[in-house]
Amino acid sequence: MTFQRVFVLVLDSLGVGALPDAARFGDEGSHTLDHLVRAGGGLNVPRLSALGLGRISGVSEVAVPHDVEGAFGRMAEQSLGKDTSTGHWEMMGCPLDHAFPVYPDGFPDDVIAEFVARARVPGVLENAAASGTEVIARLGGEHMTSGMPIVYTSADSVFQVAAHEEAFGLERLYEICEVARSMFQPDGPHPIGRVIARPFIGEAGNGKAANFQRTYNRRDFSLEPPSETVLDRLKAAGVPVVAVGKIEDIFAGRGVTRSIHTEGNVDGMRATIEVAAELERGLVFLNLVDFDMLYGHRRDPRGYARALEVFDADYARLEAELREGDLVLMTADHGNDPTRAGTDHTREYVPLLAAGPGLARGVDLGTRATFADLGATVAEAFGLEPQGVSGVGTSFLSELVG
Repeated sequence: MTFQRVFVLVLDSLGVGALPDAARFGDEGSHTLDHLVRAGGGLNVPRLSALGLGRISGVSEVAVPHDVEGAFGRMAEQSLGKDTSTGHWEMMGCPLDHAFPVYPDGFPDDVIAEFVARARVPGVLENAAASGTEVIARLGGEHMTSGMPIVYTSADSVFQVAAHEEAFGLERLYEICEVARSMFQPDGPHPIGRVIARPFIGEAGNGKAANFQRTYNRRDFSLEPPSETVLDRLKAAGVPVVAVGKIEDIFAGRGVTRSIHTEGNVDGMRATIEVAAELERGLVFLNLVDFDMLYGHRRDPRGYARALEVFDADYARLEAELREGDLVLMTADHGNDPTRAGTDHTREYVPLLAAGPGLARGVDLGTRATFADLGATVAEAFGLEPQGVSGVGTSFLSELVG
């Protein structure tokens, strides 16, 4: 069976339990979904429950209906990482056999010196692993008076640059991030996965607490995937690929035929519903960043739970636009347990939900060995060979149409 439209919805960071190697990452015992439900005062997601979210192995805190309407399972990450790029690339058939470098003690002096010289800035502030909201609150005022951008990292392979949209300039921030991206190439000593522009607005405290807020003008400057992805194959075959949210940035623009910038989950679902109303054929690939950015990293289980409830209602509106020949696949790219200490991602299984008009109901897809099974399924849905050049990934399409 060939499909006309496939919707891949990435609920960024919604992990469903620690992977067997989680202790290697300091993440043993993590479970983003169950823990946010317990700590967040419950969860009312009737559509996700109906699709089988509570039937996924290891999930215990989500209601299980008598009649499950979708197919359900979970996926293990084959790549050695727990970051956005690694998760999305593997999802689209490009797993990594190495981890991106990380910088828990900040970047080496020679890297910072080169960045300062090439970006033509007077210096940088911080240069350490930090929480983005905390570091902006602490150093935003000094940044505005000194002209020095705030440079920081996390447990992921990221070179993050925060600057005030007005005092420093949004385009100027993008410019210096492009400089950083040019420094960190795959064949160099520091093949950092992503350079992230973190713009913010607001005013310094004037004796009171600083009033700064990050904006949705964030941009990710990513390395290109090291090999062919399902997106590349679809585009080459003439299948439209609509990237919603930060998908275009994650894949460095490769394999994308149309990109829609969005400002958070609600806006992302609005854009996706609008595309669903007019698109005749193609892949719609959406990342819902707020789950990770606003609730996972900020350790806000109650906010995470409420955001899932809002998404559930939005998904019901998307369902109204589905038609015969449509397939919806829902998953995540890593975990971010909001009840853990610290602010970093967690190494977890990710959920897998599949549904569409006329598809099989109540199918247990089990535990998939790699995120690439999703990409293989997308490829087969559009009539392509399931496995690309990586040879990784097993399509489960036959279980959905059988």
